[in-house]
Amino acid sequence: MLGLIAWAVIARALAPKGNTNQEHFDVLIVLGYPADADGNPTPAELARVTEAVHEYVRGVAPKMIMTGGPAHNQFVEAEVMARVAEAQGIPAAQIHEEPKARNTIENVCDSLRIMRSHGWESAEVISSPSHLPRAALVLSRLPLKWRVHAAPAIEPEGAWLRAEITAAEIVKTMHYLVWSRQTEPCQL
Repeated sequence: MLGLIAWAVIARALAPKGNTNQEHFDVLIVLGYPADADGNPTPAELARVTEAVHEYVRGVAPKMIMTGGPAHNQFVEAEVMARVAEAQGIPAAQIHEEPKARNTIENVCDSLRIMRSHGWESAEVISSPSHLPRAALVLSRLPLKWRVHAAPAIEPEGAWLRAEITAAEIVKTMHYLVWSRQTEPCQL
């Protein structure tokens, strides 16, 4: 077990940040995070969307893909995030929703399908800092130009919460390395 934990920790530490030096991309992909029990954006979800809006305004990409289905409750993550982006001034026509993904692999693979349908070849992928190493491991196996971009937390995270989030991400990375990487390939 210690070997698996070490493997996951090392894989996260060595995960690439991208495979291109591009500064501008075809699209921003915002990885999903669950809404709260009332369908409102959680602080992590709000942070991801807000950072995507900042990147859009900076001209990093002219389009967005919000990705995430109702993985943890009945609210579709992509729909909640799209509403937040629109409320922050992003035109609805610039936002594409991927409403079915239940995990990071599906977030990325389903977004790549949307990209291909529009002829897009490059993406900046936005998520929480703790989530990006695992997302990068998934992205590194796909045929696209990409880089990850961290969304800073909107509210401070205490040491215990950070430790809990990191531990959960290490476990999810172990699962990806041992199981999901082989059993859930991207069907393009």
